[in-house]
Amino acid sequence: MTTCGNIAKMRTVYNRPVDYYLPVGEAEIAMNPLIGRKISIHHSGVINCIHCGKITSKSYNQGFCYQCLKTAPEADESVIRPELSKAHLGISRDMEWSQLNDLIDHFVYLSVTSDLKVGVTRNHQLFTRWIDQGAVKAVKLARTPNRHIAGIIEVFLKKYVADKTNWSKMLKGEGKLQVDLLSEKKKLSGLLPLELAQYVEEDNLVFEIQYPGELSSEVHQVNLDETPEIKGMLQGIKGQYLIFEHGFVFNVRKHAGYFINFENIG
Repeated sequence: MTTCGNIAKMRTVYNRPVDYYLPVGEAEIAMNPLIGRKISIHHSGVINCIHCGKITSKSYNQGFCYQCLKTAPEADESVIRPELSKAHLGISRDMEWSQLNDLIDHFVYLSVTSDLKVGVTRNHQLFTRWIDQGAVKAVKLARTPNRHIAGIIEVFLKKYVADKTNWSKMLKGEGKLQVDLLSEKKKLSGLLPLELAQYVEEDNLVFEIQYPGELSSEVHQVNLDETPEIKGMLQGIKGQYLIFEHGFVFNVRKHAGYFINFENIG
């Protein structure tokens, strides 16, 4: 059976293991049952902007055309660097969007992906964010009333802990994974100046996350621009990556907006 349409990042449901669903056009494909089966992803050559829908020759920032990269609120630099958000000052590409996305509670968190890292996310996207990054465990560190303050806390803590994930180590299950998150939270919280320490979160529950299928000892990233058809047995899923046999991995989120033919070969 072949399903055609533009792909978007996989929808996830926090479960043991995580449940994954791949949007393809109007359809949504349950991916967990396909682990151990052969699938094919074929790119038609068309890329549509995930914001305006127009055909674009190149995808920018995981799915935008160049015009939307410069104008869409979802593509603003503060999405990647929350400390740059100015919505609390009434400055934004779209204040209505910012009211729903910037001027709401945010969490600063600690997670273990390839190593210990600090990050920021909106209060309603905690599990989505942790799963998309391939975290195996995570804990809330601070809760703030807007994105800007959360970003300031993250920038301060980046002096002591990484804010990036090594994708290859994460997919191979390597790195310093046996981290005591509560000990790290206590240590890092104690370093915050008083004006930031007031936002430290009392909830110390450590969440553990399991992923479906198996990892690979070697990983090689493939993309649809260079390889229009990706075919093979699906071995596992972690983060927003499909892990194929022989260590080939496909970053779904990076290909948002690509028009594909998806086939379960069996």
